[in-house]
Amino acid sequence: MTDDTLGVLLAGGQSRRMGGGDKCLRRLGDETILARIIARVRPQVGPLILNANGDPARFADCGLPVVPDVVAGFAGPLAGVLTGLDWAAEHAPECGWVASFATDAPFLPRDLVERLHAAVEEQGADMACAASNGRHHPVFGLWPVRLRGDLRRAMLEEEVRKVDVWTARYRLAVAAFPATPEDPFFNTNRPEDLATAERMLASV
Repeated sequence: MTDDTLGVLLAGGQSRRMGGGDKCLRRLGDETILARIIARVRPQVGPLILNANGDPARFADCGLPVVPDVVAGFAGPLAGVLTGLDWAAEHAPECGWVASFATDAPFLPRDLVERLHAAVEEQGADMACAASNGRHHPVFGLWPVRLRGDLRRAMLEEEVRKVDVWTARYRLAVAAFPATPEDPFFNTNRPEDLATAERMLASV
């Protein structure tokens, strides 16, 4: 566990490709996708929050603080990152870092946060993201709380919405993970992905 790191589970999107609703509440095996992700993330961080918009009661079973975006209008994952940075500054001052996680990747690595921290240190970087199979996964990132003012200005004054646009301003470390036998960042964006995830679950 990395006690100085707040975990933020990003569930603030509209899940259009899954047909709407909360895709993280779809069932995979005998649990929800969200429950599987919480089980993998909780040992890796100190405090843990869920970033989601709308009625928080639908997430009551997860037992986490549910925090809506601090930027209105479904502004994307960067809004969730900023929400986590603001929450850490106000409620968890012992946390100098925020680790963000998509809530549609039920097989995410159990050593993700440790590897992200190591990448920042080894590469002398400001922040980090994960990668696999030659692709960056910017929503699986490690963000310093000290940059929350910079991110707020970028989002509110410059209307920056893409994660890559903002991270390009800083030294970004990359923690690469093997994609065999399965890509740990496989995500359940569409109904057919759920069937693939069920097959993956049966093989682990």
